[in-house]
Amino acid sequence: MKKAGILNRHLSGALAELGHGDGVLVCDAGMPIPDGPRVVDLAFRAGVPSFAEVLDGLLAELVVEGATAAREIHEANPAAAALLAGEFPELELVTHERLKELSAGARLVVRTGEARPYANVLLRCGVFF
Repeated sequence: MKKAGILNRHLSGALAELGHGDGVLVCDAGMPIPDGPRVVDLAFRAGVPSFAEVLDGLLAELVVEGATAAREIHEANPAAAALLAGEFPELELVTHERLKELSAGARLVVRTGEARPYANVLLRCGVFF
């Protein structure tokens, strides 16, 4: 058994398969999940695990070259907006409908237990060299 990092075997394995340019949608419990991408559902109950906790764990494991979120996040979920702005100074903002369209092209969807709206971000993987 792994001693550190992400212990969930499904998530750990899915992250190891990602390559440059692949998309990872980190979403709240209410985000519609598109058909196609691999899904790792971490939701245990409302709020557990939180969007912030999952994002923190993923960012410790991934190289991210860009991120996209819904512009509605600023009004609907200021805490998530502040979190994403702090992590991604060049965060791309699109409509929520556009984010749902873009998420269909993601390679991986990680569903959190977050119960606040618009706690969603589409990450673009980078490379470590």
